[in-house]
Amino acid sequence: MIKAIENKFFIFLFSLLPITIILGQAVSLLNIILISIFIIIKLSINKNFDFVKNKTFILLGIIYLYLLFNTFTSLDYNLSYLRNFGFIRFILLFIAINFFFFSYKNQNFFFKIWTLIILIVIFDSYIEYFLGKNILGYGQDDLYPDRIVSFFKDEPIVAGYLNGFFFIIIGYLLNKKNAENKNLYFLCLVLSLLFFICVTFTGERSNTIKSILALSLFFLLNNKFDLKYRFTVFFSLVIVFVTLISNSNYLKYRYMENIINPILDFEKREKFLNENIYIKHYKSGYAVFQNYPLLGVGNKNYRLETRNNQFTKKNYIPDTHPHQIYLELLSEHGLVGTIILLSTLFFLIFRNVKNCLTSKNSLQLGTFCYLITNFLPVLPSGSFFSDLNMTLFFINFSIFIACNPSSNIFSKSSISK
Repeated sequence: MIKAIENKFFIFLFSLLPITIILGQAVSLLNIILISIFIIIKLSINKNFDFVKNKTFILLGIIYLYLLFNTFTSLDYNLSYLRNFGFIRFILLFIAINFFFFSYKNQNFFFKIWTLIILIVIFDSYIEYFLGKNILGYGQDDLYPDRIVSFFKDEPIVAGYLNGFFFIIIGYLLNKKNAENKNLYFLCLVLSLLFFICVTFTGERSNTIKSILALSLFFLLNNKFDLKYRFTVFFSLVIVFVTLISNSNYLKYRYMENIINPILDFEKREKFLNENIYIKHYKSGYAVFQNYPLLGVGNKNYRLETRNNQFTKKNYIPDTHPHQIYLELLSEHGLVGTIILLSTLFFLIFRNVKNCLTSKNSLQLGTFCYLITNFLPVLPSGSFFSDLNMTLFFINFSIFIACNPSSNIFSKSSISK
């Protein structure tokens, strides 16, 4: 009886993850803390700590030790320590998700809840696009006119949020494909188009490009489909994307007038390179890196360095981060930290790609496609270590490792692997 209650509570906490992110950073943090406390108690009672021998866990521990070191080399310890010390919650979330997939073979309930939540957000975004307001009355914000905010009220992050969960959901659905649900392929195609059109409508260019690349990669690499189906999906996405831009003045302005035309037009190119806000941020991030090439200014210290020295140091643009993941890592972690972080994460991700493809695990493939879009060069991005981005990243990374028995840290075959 007690064990059944514990199991339901554990599943309930996982089911709430997408909702708590919508409700805000504090609620999301509380949910992850509750999951972390639960897994610590559960493992202590069961005395199940063999996973500490797993190479994936060990390498995550190395990342954590590096972040602790980064705290003490930061310009301002007070800005870094909460983010760096608090990284432990993502390692505990990683352990909890691996334990969940290893111990609970039926994950249908929480995946169905996640699917329902994401579908609600998608349709709410459509409502806001066509009516100007979402079902709660949010939209048409003065700061972000014509951008879709959905349930996030005054933050245009809905596309990034949908990217963080959609590939998990579509992977889960395709893993359920069997003789009794032959129409599942068609359903996944329809859902993918609904998702992609919705993301395009949000006006978030970077996340839209990431979604089309991730969707294309997901279908092209998924050997559950024949080649005809894969290329049909790929060209459908391209046609939909071009059609949407061609028939929307707002999207045409966002993509053609702001980016493509200035790059192709020689006369406008120089002005674009000198005045584009993201290029200015990139130059600023590189300038900070040049001044602190070895160790960087420290996690979350970019804002301190640029705001305090915006008038004295060339190219500095005061902001919280340089809006590009590689420049963020280089400016705040230097060459040493960037090499440690990227080499460790890339190793953990790409060492499991072969098993992902040979096992025909669509859930693992979906999370893989999301993960690598976080590391696309040139494209603008939110701060990698921000609460939202790190939460979405670690949910996907944890499921990527956990959903395959050959990589799950609690599986005997993966211990010491």
